[in-house]
Amino acid sequence: MAGISNHWAFVFGVLGNIVSFIVFLSPIPTFYNIYKKKSTEGYQSIPYVVALFSSMLWIYYALLKSNMPLLITINSFGMFIETIYVGLYLFYAPKKARVQTVKMLMLSVVGGFGAIILVTEFLFKGAIRGQVVGWICLIFSLCVFVAPLGIVRKVIKTKSVEYMPLLLSVFLTLSAVMWFFYGLLLKDINIAAPNVLGFIFGILQIVLYAIYSKKEKVILKEQKLPEIQTPGVIVKDHENMHTNKNKLPELTQEQIIDIVKLGLLVCSDKTQVSTCPNDTNCGVKDTNNNVVHMPKLQTVA
Repeated sequence: MAGISNHWAFVFGVLGNIVSFIVFLSPIPTFYNIYKKKSTEGYQSIPYVVALFSSMLWIYYALLKSNMPLLITINSFGMFIETIYVGLYLFYAPKKARVQTVKMLMLSVVGGFGAIILVTEFLFKGAIRGQVVGWICLIFSLCVFVAPLGIVRKVIKTKSVEYMPLLLSVFLTLSAVMWFFYGLLLKDINIAAPNVLGFIFGILQIVLYAIYSKKEKVILKEQKLPEIQTPGVIVKDHENMHTNKNKLPELTQEQIIDIVKLGLLVCSDKTQVSTCPNDTNCGVKDTNNNVVHMPKLQTVA
C-alpha cells in the first residue's frame, strides 16, 4: 500500500508541478506591458515578494523532510521566476514604489527568512525542526490563500469580474487540488491542509465569475442608445420663435410702399445721390437734374 501511495503521490506531484508552472508564468503579460510602457503604472510588488518568500519557505521545509523532490523543483523555479519579476519591478518602478519594495524584501526575505532559519537551527533539532517549519509554512500558506478575499469582495461590490481573471482562478484551483492529494498521499498535513482552503476559495471565485459575467452581458444588452430628437421638436422651436413676444412690429402699407420706392431709386444705374448734410430736404437727382425727395420713414422703437 505504501508503494501505491508513493506512486500516486508522484503522479499528483508531477501534475502539481505542471499547473504551478503555468501559475508562476501567468504574470508575464503584466510585465510585458510594464516593459513596453517603461513604467509599473500602479501595479503592486506585494504578490511577487510574497510568492518569493513562500517559495523559499517551502524549499527549506522540503530539504528538512528529505523525501519531497517535486516540492523542491517547482519552488526552485518559483524562486527563480519571482526574483526576475521583482528585479523588473524595481527597474521600472518610480522611486517611492522602489523604496517600499526594497523594504519589503529586507523585512521578509532577509529578516523574516533569516530569523526562521536561525531560530529553527539553534532552538530545535531533528524531526521537531521539520514540524516547526511545516507549521510556519502552513500558517503562511493560509494567509496567502485568504488574500484573494479582497478580490472577491471587490467583485461583489462592483458586480464586475474585470479584476478577477477566470483562467488564473481555474489554474489556482487545479493547483490546490493536485497539491492537496500530494500531501494527503504522503500523510503531510502541512501540505494538504492549506490547499483545502485554496480549493474552496478557488471554487468561490469561479462561481462568482459565472454569476457576474452573465449579469454584465444582460446589462450590456439592456442598454439603449440615446434617442435622437425628432424634426417635430425643431419645428416646434421655430413656431415658438415666430410667436415670441419680443418680435419686431409689423410695417404699415404706406411704409412698405416708401421702402420699395427707395429701393428702386438706389438700385437705378442713372441716379446720382445728392449730399445735403444740414438740409432736411435731402433727396436724389434724376437724369433731368430734378430733385426727388426721399420719403421719411418712421423709426421703429
